[in-house]
Amino acid sequence: MSASDPFHHVRDANYFELPRGLHIDLPEIAGFQVTKFMVLQVIAAVIVFVIFKGLAKRARTGQPVAGRFWNFWEAIALFLRDELIRPTIGDGHHDHGHDDDHGHGDHGHDAHGHSDDGPHFADQYAPFILSCFFFILICNLLGAIPWMGSATGNINVTGVLALCAFGATTIYGVQAMGVGGFFGNLIPDTGMSGAAGLAMSIGMFLIELLGFLIKHTILALRLFGNIMGGHTALAIILGFIAVSYQHGVSTGLWATITFGSVAGQVGVGILELLVAVLQAYVFSFLATIFIAGSIHKH
Repeated sequence: MSASDPFHHVRDANYFELPRGLHIDLPEIAGFQVTKFMVLQVIAAVIVFVIFKGLAKRARTGQPVAGRFWNFWEAIALFLRDELIRPTIGDGHHDHGHDDDHGHGDHGHDAHGHSDDGPHFADQYAPFILSCFFFILICNLLGAIPWMGSATGNINVTGVLALCAFGATTIYGVQAMGVGGFFGNLIPDTGMSGAAGLAMSIGMFLIELLGFLIKHTILALRLFGNIMGGHTALAIILGFIAVSYQHGVSTGLWATITFGSVAGQVGVGILELLVAVLQAYVFSFLATIFIAGSIHKH
């Protein structure tokens, strides 16, 4: 830990900080250094696995899931499925020449184009999107625990998450449209013919391909920036107490600064809880939009 580095509290490290300046060193295994954020990601993955393994076991019986703890996680998963994944991705019919009502009246579909009694077309993409949401959510919330940290405050972590979203979007798009159809979907209809039309199509394809890459890059930068920024603000606000003490301010002024810093810490901390949920949702929401755009012709 470097006392001259104001960001050491939000950086990755090869140790866990403890009260009174103590810390737990992490091992180096076969020349590979284990870091704090690696451990926290494993903890987040295990928490998500344990929760939803238990929830799936209870839901598999066919009976309503009982218990406030399990109902809490089930409610979030169902909200994401019914209000995000299914409406955004759609029922998969509109790309196959169906008329406007798709024959829903004959199959018991509701206003959203799906039946509550059976699987929906979009449900095949739910495992990836739900995994993104809950993994990011737990990683974000671990940062609210003293002496832990948010792995999503590291650009390398969010970069890999964005890369996973990029890979999923590409794979799902190729599965649905074929290789030619997927890349052809990036070429908009310019309405022009001849050499000018070909040149325009090539130019638009390159722009759309670049935009496809940029959109996934922004996934990483958005999540990293919000989590890193929030924890940095918390560290700076709390640091006012130590700085004022080191500069020998009067007891009354130091007490005032301390009270204001603690109050600010609590206020920003509450806001950070909201940000933790919101950023997990935003990442999942954008990933869902990207997947929907890759599997439907437009």
